Amino acid sequence: MKLYTKTTLLTKLACTLCMVLLCSVNSWSQQADSIKISLKNRAKKVSRIPEIKANITPYKPLYMSIGGSGLFNSYSTTPRAATVTPKDKLLTIVKIYPNPVEDQLNIILSIGKDGTQTTIKIIDLLGNEVATLSNERLNAGEQTKSFTIPSRINAGIYFLRVIAGTESQVKRISVL
Repeated sequence: MKLYTKTTLLTKLACTLCMVLLCSVNSWSQQADSIKISLKNRAKKVSRIPEIKANITPYKPLYMSIGGSGLFNSYSTTPRAATVTPKDKLLTIVKIYPNPVEDQLNIILSIGKDGTQTTIKIIDLLGNEVATLSNERLNAGEQTKSFTIPSRINAGIYFLRVIAGTESQVKRISVL
């Protein structure tokens, strides 16, 4: 009896070992013609970015040159050679302070032409006009204007729109 148990034990062990080996080989489950073994290095696929072939002028912003500030002054879609120089600009807002504002707002702006009709308005986030601070003709040069914020304006974020002739600029202000 001992011999019978030893042979069955060895048979079971051999069968288990064969099953493990056969199950671990993937090629047994595939077709014979689909197995391709190559020892050569495969060339990596180079991803190429598609080129758009169209006559589109690139976006180039104009930068503010007065005061050495690097903030955006306005947006331009024309090439650099055809841009308007700061000397030709009719309106340049140099500074708005204090921001956030409680009761008094100071604006330093530069007008390029004498007798330019200038309007300064406060606009809410939806684009509705809340208050008109000024509507007057201004002389050329850099000017400082002070305005009191009307009491009917609630605390929040607003935009200050300055219109001089045909040009306009919009700046964000916070009212406390």
